[in-house]
Amino acid sequence: MDDVMIARALHVLGVIHWIGGVAFVTLIVLPLAASRATAQEALALFESVERRFSAQVRISIPLVGATGLWMAYRLDLWARFVDPHFWWMGAMLGLWLVFVLIVFVLEPVLHARFEQTARRDPASALHKMIVMHTILLALATVTAFGAVAGAHGLAFF
Repeated sequence: MDDVMIARALHVLGVIHWIGGVAFVTLIVLPLAASRATAQEALALFESVERRFSAQVRISIPLVGATGLWMAYRLDLWARFVDPHFWWMGAMLGLWLVFVLIVFVLEPVLHARFEQTARRDPASALHKMIVMHTILLALATVTAFGAVAGAHGLAFF
C-alpha cells in the first residue's frame, strides 16, 4: 500500500499546484492586469504569467490524472464513479477532463485566434479571460470541497 500513499501525496501536491495556480491567476493576476492603464498592458501581463503557468501545469495535470487512475485501480474504486453518494469522484474526473481539453487541445489550437481578438479588442479579450477563469475556479472549488469532505466521510445526501 506504500504505492497508494505515494500516489495520494503526489495527487494532492499536483492538485495544489494546478488549482492553486488557477486561483492565483483568477484572484491576483487578472485583477492586477485589469488595473493596468491600458488593455494592451493588461493582456501583456496576463499572457506573461499564463505562459509560465501553462508550461508548469502541463506537468501537474497529467500527474493528477495518472495518480488518480492509479489509486482508482489499486483500491478498486470504479463503482464509486456511478454511485451518487460519491458524486465528487465523477466531479474530479470531469474537472480534470475539462482542464485537459483546455490546456492540451483548445489552448494550443485557439491561441492564435485569441491573439487576433486581443489585438482587435483587448478589453473584451481580457473580460472573457476573467469570466472563464472565474467559472473554472468556482467549479474547482466546489469539486475540491466535495472531494475532501466526501473522502472524510461527509454524506451529502
